[in-house]
Amino acid sequence: MKLLYRLYQLIIAAPLLIVATALTAIVTIIGCTIGKARTWGYYPAMVWSRLMCWLMLLPVKMEGRELLDRKQSYVFVANHQGPYDIFLVYGFLGRSFRWMMKKSLRQLPLIGKASESAGHIFVDKSGPKAIHKTYEQARTVLRHGVSLVVFPEGARTFTGHMATFRRGAFQLADELRLPVVPVTIDGSFDVLPRQRGFNFVTWHRLRLVIHAPIMPEGQGPEEVKRVLEQSYDIIMRDLPPHYQGFEANPDQ
Repeated sequence: MKLLYRLYQLIIAAPLLIVATALTAIVTIIGCTIGKARTWGYYPAMVWSRLMCWLMLLPVKMEGRELLDRKQSYVFVANHQGPYDIFLVYGFLGRSFRWMMKKSLRQLPLIGKASESAGHIFVDKSGPKAIHKTYEQARTVLRHGVSLVVFPEGARTFTGHMATFRRGAFQLADELRLPVVPVTIDGSFDVLPRQRGFNFVTWHRLRLVIHAPIMPEGQGPEEVKRVLEQSYDIIMRDLPPHYQGFEANPDQ
């Protein structure tokens, strides 16, 4: 069965997904240029992400979407298990949002330009002015129900366990007085673990759990610490037992 699944990936799924990726990027670039980035920057990628899961025959379980208010902007924070985190969030979160992503991703052919056209936020840490510019861009985006999605670990796990959460997303939420929504991603590491070189997808269930929003109670460093620690604990508790517990990530 494993051999048949790998042959299916090589002969059928991979070619279709390569074409779908290129078409999605082109449609996003053109659509955002002539229309609303809120629409064209989200829906083509949502369909593409669901296709990435369906063509690989991966079952997806979604929980907690009913906890969200459609008119409210949020800062979503999620653990980072692997590449399929992107497809889970984009395909099944059910919210118009923008990513906060590494500046280096802007250089990816087509995808980088599509992300820029869609209004995703590239984090520039080259100096205080660059960081301030990143925050200002986020402020203009997080309005009218548009949300932000961040992986606070900043890098994919090597083991399936969670590493340290960085404070940036929580500081931004604190400054803008926005609720933080913890999101647990489960199964992505089992589907495609981090390693060098090419790797086949392994069949495994994917699960995306949206937890109740953490509402702001105060403002300042202590509030940032409270929300960060609470988010971390909530996400950790919903992981399978064999992936619970902190493990340092040398790529952070």
